[in-house]
Amino acid sequence: MATIKEIAKACGVSVATVSNILNKKPGASEATRNLVLKTAKEMNYMPNYVAKNLKARNTRSIGVIAEDMTIFSIPDIIDGITEYCEKVKYQILLTNLRLYKKYNDYYYHRTDYYGQVDEEIRKLIATQVDGIIYVTAHERIMHCIPDNLSIPAVMAYGYTESKNIPSVVVDDECGAYEMIRYLIAQGHKKIGVITGKADSLHAQARLIGYQKALRDEGLLYDPELIYYGDWGRESGHTGAEVLLKKQVTAIFCMNDLMAGGCYDWADESGIKIPQEISVAGYDNRELSSYYKPPLSTTELPLHDIGYRAAEVMIGLVEKKSGETAEPQVYKVPCKQLIRQSIKTL
Repeated sequence: MATIKEIAKACGVSVATVSNILNKKPGASEATRNLVLKTAKEMNYMPNYVAKNLKARNTRSIGVIAEDMTIFSIPDIIDGITEYCEKVKYQILLTNLRLYKKYNDYYYHRTDYYGQVDEEIRKLIATQVDGIIYVTAHERIMHCIPDNLSIPAVMAYGYTESKNIPSVVVDDECGAYEMIRYLIAQGHKKIGVITGKADSLHAQARLIGYQKALRDEGLLYDPELIYYGDWGRESGHTGAEVLLKKQVTAIFCMNDLMAGGCYDWADESGIKIPQEISVAGYDNRELSSYYKPPLSTTELPLHDIGYRAAEVMIGLVEKKSGETAEPQVYKVPCKQLIRQSIKTL
């Protein structure tokens, strides 16, 4: 790759002249300008953006630390981050911690990997990134990012509880609320729920959304209609069997995988969806549209979470926003996808 000095020598002009032309400054004749630009292209010249931005004390780069790229939620979040950064001409430096591959989901309740996070943060700061976005695989409260970082930080899909580090999360409560309101509007008054793990913030928020929808529609909350699952397909299978005995007309599953378990049980039992039982899921995993009938579900705004996290980050880097008295939490709304798995009574 050629340098400015080599281009100047090839063109028979000064280094200053080449520099001015490449930086679009006036002063050179049209013939000289065309010669320099043509030569630079032929010699495969690439500007040193890092050195240029370091002079301005801004590398226009954002470090992104992902917990595990194999988790379904993370690629879309990173795509959203990338889209916004491309829009404002920032680059990203991506680090994959591979935590799920190493520890399965047990690490959600551990803190011993915080040292690994700290090491990656130090590496990114050493490369002169302007800020860091930490992308979690599953929403939870985390304190893995030090409050006293020398650069801004944002957490995507998790809560920091810090007034220095904003959190960008999914509005699970509203997502569940809207789906239950839709089921009620279709005539369903006895709606069973298959939850995720009880200690999950996603499951807790979605259960609150369910309860609020019942309240606002004048229906009583019956804890007997709640089956506590574990996000796995088998718990959807068992939950469906339990809830059908309680004569529910619809089942709201807190993820599409457990909804698949409901489909399994219905198929084995000769029960037709939605003619005899309506089913709704959550997440809009790709498999949900292939169920028969296609599953009504709530789409997680993963791309939008990444986009918003990058937007918040660049705002901090360019000092368009700053520290607040309370933790900053940005909730991103979900979208309802109504398909053929819900019957109108």
